[in-house]
Amino acid sequence: MQLLCNSDQHNHTNSAVRSAAGFTEMALTKVLIVSLCVLYVAVKWTSPTFDPETLRGARVLVTGASTGIGEQMAYHYARFGAQIVITARREKVLQQVVEECLRLGAQKAVSIAADMSTDSDPDRVVDSALETLGGLDFLVLNHIGSIDLKMWDGDHKEVQQLMKINFHSYVQMAGRALPFLEQTRGALVVVSSLCGRLSTPYVAPYTSTKFALNGFFGSLHHELAMKKSNVSISICTLGLIDTASAMEKVREFSDMPAYPAADAALNIIITGATRQRELFYPWFTQLMALTKDWSPSLSDYIIQKFYKTS
Repeated sequence: MQLLCNSDQHNHTNSAVRSAAGFTEMALTKVLIVSLCVLYVAVKWTSPTFDPETLRGARVLVTGASTGIGEQMAYHYARFGAQIVITARREKVLQQVVEECLRLGAQKAVSIAADMSTDSDPDRVVDSALETLGGLDFLVLNHIGSIDLKMWDGDHKEVQQLMKINFHSYVQMAGRALPFLEQTRGALVVVSSLCGRLSTPYVAPYTSTKFALNGFFGSLHHELAMKKSNVSISICTLGLIDTASAMEKVREFSDMPAYPAADAALNIIITGATRQRELFYPWFTQLMALTKDWSPSLSDYIIQKFYKTS
């Protein structure tokens, strides 16, 4: 009887400890979320003011500009009166974007058809833009290679090919343009993804390229600052955006909310124009990125909630 009583007491104690631990974890999670929200408001409150007139006549090169976010960036720059060179693979579609940019008020709009999976085209595009515009104020790197959402099947060549387009060509173009951006106190804008901050299923090759982007250009930011360079680097972390290509592929695997490409594009432009180091769009992507390190279990829960098993 005494042993039975001691066992019951022990079980009751363990249950109480587990309950207390669960309550503590829940309380800490709530404190974390509130703290992050306060931090977000403070950052937004102190963000620099954007003056659209600073983009009038600005010389801009935008990659991946035939559709989606890149296309919308081209239209915004056009409305601000910039001089624009846009590039992507499809020449006919690019020409339609150029015509719309001129209609919206661009001082100049020119397209260059290019394939970023080649060794020569990244340099060729920068050189052509410099010749067309007579210099460069903004280099906006936005292009991505095509991907299928699936569990990785061991194909390393797929990773190599995507790394070539999504990472190596970015580095190549940045290296080519940096000396000219130095001359104009220019800005380098890198469009990345929440997948470069937070590992998610079904996109292992894509995620690897975005982590590489964040690592390389994050390091380059420090190096330029140490050299007292006048070139700014802005890394833009985006959540799910409602582009046609993204919606076609993602909906089978996730119920995650999508946000408008035009609004994402405008936020990217403002971030580059005001020389801010980072953009998180939509706002909760920053909370998710921080939560990964501060509360891994909560981060895992969010990922598992929004992704389906096929």
